[in-house]
Amino acid sequence: MNIQQLEYILAVDTYRHFAKAAEHCRVTQPTLSMMIQKLEDELGIKLFDRNLQPVRPTPAGRKVIEQARNVLYQASLIKDIVNEEEQTLKGTFRLAVLPTIAPYLLPRFFQQITEKHPDMDIRILEMKTAPTMAALQNGEIDAAIIANQPVEAQLQGDILYYEEFFGYVAKNEPIFKKELIRTSDISDERLWLLDEGHCFRDQLMRFCQMEKVKLHQASYRLGSLETFMRMVESGNGITFIPQLATYQLSNEQKELIRPFAIPKPTREIVWVTRKDFIRHTIAGILIESIKKSVPKEMLSLQAFQKLV
Repeated sequence: MNIQQLEYILAVDTYRHFAKAAEHCRVTQPTLSMMIQKLEDELGIKLFDRNLQPVRPTPAGRKVIEQARNVLYQASLIKDIVNEEEQTLKGTFRLAVLPTIAPYLLPRFFQQITEKHPDMDIRILEMKTAPTMAALQNGEIDAAIIANQPVEAQLQGDILYYEEFFGYVAKNEPIFKKELIRTSDISDERLWLLDEGHCFRDQLMRFCQMEKVKLHQASYRLGSLETFMRMVESGNGITFIPQLATYQLSNEQKELIRPFAIPKPTREIVWVTRKDFIRHTIAGILIESIKKSVPKEMLSLQAFQKLV
C-alpha cells in the first residue's frame, strides 16, 4: 500500500469513472486500474463495484476511502509543517469563497497580493456553504470565507468584517419612493432571491420573517445576484445586495439602492479553517490584506446593525 494508490482510489470515488480519474491523476487508465487492483488484492476486498455505472464504492470500500482521505490529509500536513517552519509561501493554497462574497471582495485585494507575493499560489473556488464545510473537513481546501461562524467541532472561525444588506429596487416599485426599507414593505411576489442553499437567502428570510416566500418561477431558476440586479434595472421587482457590491455601482445604479431601517440587517464575514490548520504565514498575509481592503467602519459591528 502506498500514497499513490490512496490518491487513485479517492479520484475514482470523486469522479465515479476510471477514465476520468486517470485523467485527473495524469496517468493512463490501465495504470490506475492496475494499481487499484493491486491494492484490492493486498487488502483482500473489492473497493469498487465495477458492474455499476457510474462505479460505486462497496460498503467496505467506503470505509477504506474515508480512512484514505484522513491519511492523505495528514500526509499533506508534513509539507505544510516544513513550509511554515521556513515561513515560505510556496505550495498551493486552496481558498473557497461564497458566490455572494467573491465578486465583491476579491477584486479589492487579490491582484495586489499576487503582485506583492508572486510565490503564492492561491487557488480560488466559489462554493456554497454546505459543500465548503464538507471540503474543509475532508481536507480538500485549506481555508474558506463564509458568512457565518462554523458549527462543526473540528472547524474554527475568525471574523474578517461585518457587511450590511441593502435593497436594490426597480423605479416602478412603491418602495422606490421611500428612503428606507421596512420588512413590512416587502412583497413576496416582486422579490428576487437566490435559490435554496445560499446562506445569503436564508439570512434575509429570517430577518424579514418570510418563512414561506412564494418566489417567481423564473427567479428560482436564476442563481446570481448580478442577474437579479439586471432584472431590477430593467424595471422588474426588488432584490438585496451586500454592502461591498454597492461600491462597484455607477451613479445611475446607486439611485436604486435603499437602506434598511434600523436595526439594519448585517452579516459577519468569517475566515474558517480546521483546528489543526498549520499554514498561518499565508493566512496572516491574506487576512491582513482583506481587512485593509474594506472600509474601516466594516471592521466592527455598529450599534444600529443587527446580525442575521
